[in-house]
Amino acid sequence: MRASRLRLGGRALVLGVIVVLIGVASAGVVRQYLAQRAEIHRLEQEIRSIEADRARLENDIDRLHDPEYLERLARECLGMVKPGEIGFVVPDESGTQPARC
Repeated sequence: MRASRLRLGGRALVLGVIVVLIGVASAGVVRQYLAQRAEIHRLEQEIRSIEADRARLENDIDRLHDPEYLERLARECLGMVKPGEIGFVVPDESGTQPARC
């Protein structure tokens, strides 16, 4: 009876050692898995940010095809006037020209 208990204890010990080794070996894999999930999350956020920038830039491109918008930019930012018009510049309180676009 005692020999069978010892054999069972030896088998259990070997099984326990194997389970511990598998646990230790899988710890690196789990750590790598979690690191990759965090990297995927970061990249997905970066993709969303880039897509938002892209949408904004496409909107800017569409506006630049609008002749009225281009005329407004030319007048406000560059101080351009049509032939025959007279352009006026009103200085601010410090006596300098106001900042343009």
